[in-house]
Order: sequence, then C-alpha cells, then structure tokens
Amino acid sequence: MVAFASWLDPVLLIEHGGLALLAAIVFAESGLLIGFFLPGDSLLFIAGFLASATGRGTLPPIALVVATVIAAAIAGDQVGFLLGRRAGVSLARRPRTRLFDPRNIERTERFFERHGPKTIVLARFVPIVRTFAPIVAGVGSMRYRTFTTYNIAGAVLWGGGVTMAGYYLGNIDLVRRHVEMATMMVVMLSLVPVTVEFIRHRRASRAASLQAVPEA
Repeated sequence: MVAFASWLDPVLLIEHGGLALLAAIVFAESGLLIGFFLPGDSLLFIAGFLASATGRGTLPPIALVVATVIAAAIAGDQVGFLLGRRAGVSLARRPRTRLFDPRNIERTERFFERHGPKTIVLARFVPIVRTFAPIVAGVGSMRYRTFTTYNIAGAVLWGGGVTMAGYYLGNIDLVRRHVEMATMMVVMLSLVPVTVEFIRHRRASRAASLQAVPEA
C-alpha cells in the first residue's frame, strides 16, 4: 500500500502484530502523547475488513476484535485523563519538539470550549484531538465519573463503529477488490473535522485581527 509509510501500513501492522498490536496502537493513540501520529481510523477499518468472512483471516472473530478495540480505547483515555491530572500543566508548558507540539493542546482546548464534555465523544473521530482530549480533560479537572461516561460512549461509537464499518464493507466485492482505495477514503474522511476546525480557527483569528485594528 503505497499511500502509507511501510511501518505505518495498517495491513502490515495487523498482519504482523495481530490483535495484540492493534490493541496497543489504539491504547497509545487514545491517551499517550506519542500516539497522535498513529493510523487510528484506517487501522480500525482494516481490522474490521480482515476480520470479515471474506477477508484474509488474520484476526479472530469480529466480536472479539471489537471488544478488544473498545477496551483498549477506554483504557487509553483513562490513562490520558490521569496523566492530565498529574502532569498536565507541566506538559502544556513543555517546549515544542519533534514529537510534541503545544499547539495540539491549544487546539484541543478550543474544541472543549466549543463542545464541553461532549468533546470526549466527538474527539474520537478527530485525529490528533482524540489523543490530547483526555489529557486536557484531566487538566481541566472534569469530574472523573463524567469523563468515564463520555469515554465509554466515545469508545463504543468510534472503536465499534469504524471497525464494524470495515467488517461489513469487507463483504462487498467492490470494496474487497479495492481495499487500498477504501482505506484512503476513510483517512480522507477522518481529516475533514481537522480541516473544518483549521478553517474556523483561521477565520476567527482573522476576525479578531480586524477588530483589533484601530479606526483611522
């Protein structure tokens, strides 16, 4: 699959690492700072495809795959929340590095300002934001029970939904013969919320700049 770097190719990752690696990647992308670059959406789609009856048979039955993905997603966010509570402020003040950009936390904070606690669910479907959302929730001292409720809901909708989409589409002959194209479409769809958020931020910044200009 030429569209992905070989070591981030979802098919290769699952074929070589199986269910254990799938769970580890979902866990890392859900709540660890180092997981923001991992192929979450495309990986879940491919996992569902490979678990389908007409797939390659490299994964166990779909029920076990979905249960594992949901459990890993919930656990990842819970760890991210606790990380935010204990070290969130210091993380936000860290200088920019190749693996950490403070602007990702700022972007997530704006997401929280717009959507409130629902961010925990909505962020599941937004790359990068889903990695930092539980950390920002921890920094913001969201009630643990509230966070856990939204965390479980988001994990079920994202982990179960995207994986099952791959599973059912994997039984369609056209998709089965063009899985690379289907995967790229999933990736492109996952980037839509990021693009919309970027455009909104640019417009808001431009409007603020115009308001700050003193009248002649």
